[in-house]
Amino acid sequence: MRRYALPILISAIALFVFQGVALREVSQRDVDALSKASLIYIATVRKDGNQSKPAPVWFTTSADHAVIIQTSPDSWKAKRIKRGSPAIVWIGKSDGPAFIGKAEITNDSEVVNRLIEDYPKKYWIAWAGAFRPSKEKIESGKTVAIKIVPVKDLPDGFSSQPGTPAPKLEAAGH
Repeated sequence: MRRYALPILISAIALFVFQGVALREVSQRDVDALSKASLIYIATVRKDGNQSKPAPVWFTTSADHAVIIQTSPDSWKAKRIKRGSPAIVWIGKSDGPAFIGKAEITNDSEVVNRLIEDYPKKYWIAWAGAFRPSKEKIESGKTVAIKIVPVKDLPDGFSSQPGTPAPKLEAAGH
């Protein structure tokens, strides 16, 4: 049993190190932009590898600065993310600071609670009851929560080009 301990330990450390490189911390540029923005624009990657048209969406952020949104499970965003598409995000405006991130549909209670608590504080129309996320909508499948973890900043001035190849999700140096 002991002779397997060292290879297992080395494998575990390598996995931890490589995951840390692939999913790095959010840049200060993005943290600052997210703190001031009321909208983000999201594009996903089509099956052919090309960018979709970005759509403006409301958002909040998690404690670790991941972006959290809600959408219909029938939206193209949700369908593409469900099959593994990354998300390309522009912060604040369609030509704002951009990043590509790992996106996932989630029922994680921390993410769902953050969405439910933050939207009415951030958006007056959600406070008034319209487009307000709820546990009932998420649990019934009428709405899905999506968490987007930034992986790689895109260059300043990166613009949407629907129908052209999407940037790669891999972090710099990969």
